[in-house]
Amino acid sequence: MTREPPVLATENLTIRFGGHVAVDGVTCAFERGTLTAIVGPNGAGKTTCFNLISGQLPATSGTVRLNGEDVTRLGVAARCDRGIGRAFQLTSLFASLSVRENVRLVAQSRARRGFDLFSRADSHIELVERAEHVLAEVRLADKRDMTVSELAHGDQRKLEVAMMIALAPQVLMFDEPTAGMSVDEVPVILDLIRGLKADRDRTILLVEHKMDVIRSLADRIVVLHNGALVADGEPGEVMRSAIVQEAYLGRAAPATEASS
Repeated sequence: MTREPPVLATENLTIRFGGHVAVDGVTCAFERGTLTAIVGPNGAGKTTCFNLISGQLPATSGTVRLNGEDVTRLGVAARCDRGIGRAFQLTSLFASLSVRENVRLVAQSRARRGFDLFSRADSHIELVERAEHVLAEVRLADKRDMTVSELAHGDQRKLEVAMMIALAPQVLMFDEPTAGMSVDEVPVILDLIRGLKADRDRTILLVEHKMDVIRSLADRIVVLHNGALVADGEPGEVMRSAIVQEAYLGRAAPATEASS
């Protein structure tokens, strides 16, 4: 029996800016139903790698595959249409519209329905129901009628996730989801990601600096350093490795590991 390809895979993924190699030959596969944390020191190439996967940047060389299909030359919209979703860098929140309308409009675009001011309201009932379901999933149902401009920062982040979910992606990408959040808001976002992870049809990629967040969520850790993949595996094993102690944590490895 032929084995299914991984949901997402990169092969020798590389991007150069002049003489600087920001991502250097990264080969990595991501299976369905897993949450992978991508970590590394500042400037390691984490967000740039995300940009290559989601289509914000064109690769100099190498490939990105989604369910075995080469999507390397496709733009952001086409990759999103095929199932790659990215949160926390969206710029499409409509501040003057309600929370529910923001999600409904995304669901409407996913259903490929145009905007018709003369259409009957009940023709969009299923889209409203989809929006309601997604808002319940991210715990914003009680704020459905608020305008986006009234939402707290943490709730706007949740809305961004809701809009991504409304696109029904297979791959969900979170780039530092807790950045800029208050101490009270962080657990809410972590619980939300944990809930998304429970759906085993979803594959989640997470860039995050907070090690306690990584330990609580990740099934696997991939470490980048100077643009290259230097470690990949189970969280405990990876975080104990000498190269991670030196490259990511910024300290020398324990003598017992350094000599082994």
